[in-house]
Amino acid sequence: MHKLPSAGILIFLAVLFIASGQSVFAQEEANVNEMAAGLGVEWNMNSRENFAGAVVFSYDYSLTPITFIEGGSYMLNFAAGINAAMSSNFSNTTVIETAAFFRWYFLGAGFRGPFAQGELGFSHINEDDISFESFMGGLRAGLRVPLGSFYIEPFGRFGYPYVFGIGAIAGIKF
Repeated sequence: MHKLPSAGILIFLAVLFIASGQSVFAQEEANVNEMAAGLGVEWNMNSRENFAGAVVFSYDYSLTPITFIEGGSYMLNFAAGINAAMSSNFSNTTVIETAAFFRWYFLGAGFRGPFAQGELGFSHINEDDISFESFMGGLRAGLRVPLGSFYIEPFGRFGYPYVFGIGAIAGIKF
């Protein structure tokens, strides 16, 4: 019998499609790199038994900065995007996460430096050959360190159903 794709996978594909089309609208006056994509690893508690290792993917789009003081001396820098991860406790649990996120770079120094992020999505959990879906939500804090057109991004997160995660992503801005 043919199974339909899970709701999490459908949301992930819809967000990816919408985010990819946003580059049509230029941000000439903002002078920012509009998109970034990265791949990384994470250590998390995404299992009832033992810790889990994960491979993570992130795609974000820099939104036009909001200037509060004339001349641009203070700006609010926001980004929106998607995260996806596949976790395994290397025993009996595999989890696939897909989430949309909204990120705030809170020092106003461009789309780099420390950030706070909220994320909502779905987890597809396979435990002891039983599959089910769960709502996923959490908060993430991290630091984007630019290296030319590349970046590294250590982060920590907590939420439901994964409890916590610590990891790093390396990526490219384009």
